[in-house]
Amino acid sequence: MRSILFQLGPVTLRMYGCMMALGFMAGWYVVSWLCRREGRKPELLTNLLMLMMVSGVVGARIAYVIEHWSAEFANNLAEIIRVDHGGLMFYGGLILAFVCFVGYCIVKRERFLPMADLMAVVVPLGHAFGRIGCFFNGCCYGKQTDSALGVSFPAMSPAWCEQVRDGVISSSAEKALPVLPTQLFEAAGCLLVFAIVLLVYLKTNRAASGDEAPAKAAAGISAAVYLASYGVLRFLLELLRGDPRAAVLGLSIGQAISLGVFLVGLVFAIAAYSRRQ
Repeated sequence: MRSILFQLGPVTLRMYGCMMALGFMAGWYVVSWLCRREGRKPELLTNLLMLMMVSGVVGARIAYVIEHWSAEFANNLAEIIRVDHGGLMFYGGLILAFVCFVGYCIVKRERFLPMADLMAVVVPLGHAFGRIGCFFNGCCYGKQTDSALGVSFPAMSPAWCEQVRDGVISSSAEKALPVLPTQLFEAAGCLLVFAIVLLVYLKTNRAASGDEAPAKAAAGISAAVYLASYGVLRFLLELLRGDPRAAVLGLSIGQAISLGVFLVGLVFAIAAYSRRQ
């Protein structure tokens, strides 16, 4: 765990924010490459990417604050705006970013499904960087483990604080008991999802010099693959999480939303299939 990359006087560069910036840059590079490949100007998507990034951070923070209100924010309201300290719930960001995305398509009169396919390629890539940032920050950790995969976060880390509150370790302990690095598991899973969705996108969207008809007929497939695959990935990873999780009908809130995301993916698949008929 290394939450602070470096500190120079009043200027502090945190790994969490650094990884988010790298994720955005990587996503922008991929979008630019895909746009050039299809004969579109990547500059046209700059505003959309910025809108989704900002709305994603805001939505993720709001959801995290709601879920961890009593444990972290009820007695420390100033911490609500300290996004640089970590604490984002991805699904909250995805939901708000999706709402803003729909609004953008309506205002700009963009075709929804093709744009959704393009965004579906870059979201898991940026998400992978974000989860690596979570690891450096120590949040979103997994359950205690005795396996070789376990990592021990230092004193004052989220895992350490939770274990002290539960009486598992004393406040004099220098580090927490080993936990599963679910942040890295999810980062690896997101990279795999990114690779799969990118391959699907490249297969169903021809270059500018090719025939445009297959691309239009396949609109929505890449988005469907992303939503369904990430929904499954996140549902399974929630079983390994050890940080406090809100519950909904016997499931963690992450699992409940994962089911919804998977179903939305099926809707996208049905829409794509219907367009092919």
